[in-house]
Amino acid sequence: MRDKTQTNSAAPGDRLIRAGAIVFFLGALATLVTVAPLFLHAKPFPTYMFGLSMLMGVGFLIAGAGVLQSIAAGRRQARAGR
Repeated sequence: MRDKTQTNSAAPGDRLIRAGAIVFFLGALATLVTVAPLFLHAKPFPTYMFGLSMLMGVGFLIAGAGVLQSIAAGRRQARAGR
């Protein structure tokens, strides 16, 4: 018997997880760009670049919210299936 869930269907929280991953990688890129002048002995970037590095944490929180939403939806589905 096949499962009723299609393989290409998006579960609750999937979009948040994907968005969180994108924001996290943008923050990681900003961190690399911000730290690079320290190793290259170049002029440091402006302070706002350090703020962009905080996107790593924001992306992690967004993805975590998506995981929690997915867990909650799975629990609701399990309770309804009883």
